Amino acid sequence: MSHYRMNAHADSGTPPKMKTPKVKQKAKETVIVNSLACATLEGVNAKVIEVEATFTKGLPGFAVVGLASSDIQESKERTKSALLTNDFVFPPLKITVNLSPSDIKKNGTHMDLSIALLIALHKVNIEEEGLFVFGELGLDGKVKSSSMLFPLVLSLKEQGLIKRAIVPKESISYLSHISGVDFIAVETLSEALDIVKSKNFKANVQAFSYDSESFTINDIPYYFERSYKSNFLDVKGQSIAKRASLIAAAGMHNYLMEGNPGCGKSMIAKRIKDILPPLYEEEILSIAKHQFLDGVTPDFKALRPIRGPHHTATSASIFGGGSTSAKIGEVALANKGVLFFDELPHFSKNVLEALREPLQDKKVHIARVNAKIEYEADIMFVAAQNPCPCGNLLSKMKICRCSEMEIKRYQNKLSDPFLDRIDLFVVMQEVQSDDKGDISSEEMHEAVLSAFKMQKSRRQQRLNGKLTEEEIESYCLLSRDAVKILEGAIGKFALSHRSIASLKKIGRTIADLNGNKMIEKSDILEALSYRRRK
Repeated sequence: MSHYRMNAHADSGTPPKMKTPKVKQKAKETVIVNSLACATLEGVNAKVIEVEATFTKGLPGFAVVGLASSDIQESKERTKSALLTNDFVFPPLKITVNLSPSDIKKNGTHMDLSIALLIALHKVNIEEEGLFVFGELGLDGKVKSSSMLFPLVLSLKEQGLIKRAIVPKESISYLSHISGVDFIAVETLSEALDIVKSKNFKANVQAFSYDSESFTINDIPYYFERSYKSNFLDVKGQSIAKRASLIAAAGMHNYLMEGNPGCGKSMIAKRIKDILPPLYEEEILSIAKHQFLDGVTPDFKALRPIRGPHHTATSASIFGGGSTSAKIGEVALANKGVLFFDELPHFSKNVLEALREPLQDKKVHIARVNAKIEYEADIMFVAAQNPCPCGNLLSKMKICRCSEMEIKRYQNKLSDPFLDRIDLFVVMQEVQSDDKGDISSEEMHEAVLSAFKMQKSRRQQRLNGKLTEEEIESYCLLSRDAVKILEGAIGKFALSHRSIASLKKIGRTIADLNGNKMIEKSDILEALSYRRRK
């Protein structure tokens, strides 16, 4: 990735083909402009950055241009120290490093190694296409990892822009999870220089193999974990709510539970995460990428995340934001997993109404003066609420202390357009002394796995709860009796178009759990039992 420029150190102000005064002409000098590929994050996506360097005679200096942030500007000192402590002579020239394109704000310490290699090899032509270089430099020349490396490399791979890269050896423990990229791991600057000089770009890292349980459908492996730290057997009674939880988990449907305090709403919500459907490799890596962006080192297990922000959380913390750059929030961190809102009506009106976009489109748009980004928000929304402010409206043992105005104000916090995006509604019963746990998480997870296999055997890309309008017509086929039941319900309950689509998706999941190829009468009747009562 190099090219040449010819600099004539003659009087540039003299027009061509004209007589000039007799002055001593300086010899023409060839200036080699080397470059290496690196990248920076713009929101959650990587942008390729070409790191260029030129060396010209003049007062010695070192400048980095191209909208570089302070951590990149500081790389000048790290690079100098790393080169000098490893017996490299810092060239007494005017050094200019350009980060192209120049209109993108760059940040991250992972550009140190690219800059150092260009300086150390300023007399060598680097002509290696498609080679990316990442790494932060220690003052002693050690190549260190950075929290941005995994999101960067994964985003580049998803865009089909990267095939091989020189990376820090200490980052291999997580970068090796990304298949399809040849990684050349280095520990020191000297080692990286030897590789570039010799042009020995052979990968020295083996690809990671997942040790989770898995099965293959249509040549795609799906991974899952049997981890039940908290079991549904601990939930006494509430058979209807547990059945609805099974349906919600099998199809990743949005789910709302209403009931008195202490009836088990939060217990059920926290146990749903253990029975969720399997993940394929790209989903595991996507979850890991968001964890890195949150500052958490992932374990790369085939477990879907669950996020439960408090009702006092701000809109920016839930959806993402920032004054100078847009950052992800709880919705993005729950991608491919569960977003749980406890005490749903206590969340601000702005948060609840803004949640309509990710529930409908599975994406969130963040617009700021300095940044506009879009990120995926494919979540299963689970919520819990009391029937009234005091919580005793449905109780047979306790007296509700709320006035009708308080109850109405409490319930009106949830708008119809927001509630229309929730698939399953369950009113939970009070706990009785003789209630027992009747189904385990292991049994529920097995049922979810069976339903998942049926969905994928139909070559569905999305799970039932996330089907588009076109996919609903293709996969949610009703029997003749089921069609009659649905048509009757549309007229009787004045169902909206979105509610009809939701019923078909729930019916499809119930049919999968029951092993039915089509949605039968019993399946659609059960789906209707979970609709919202207005």
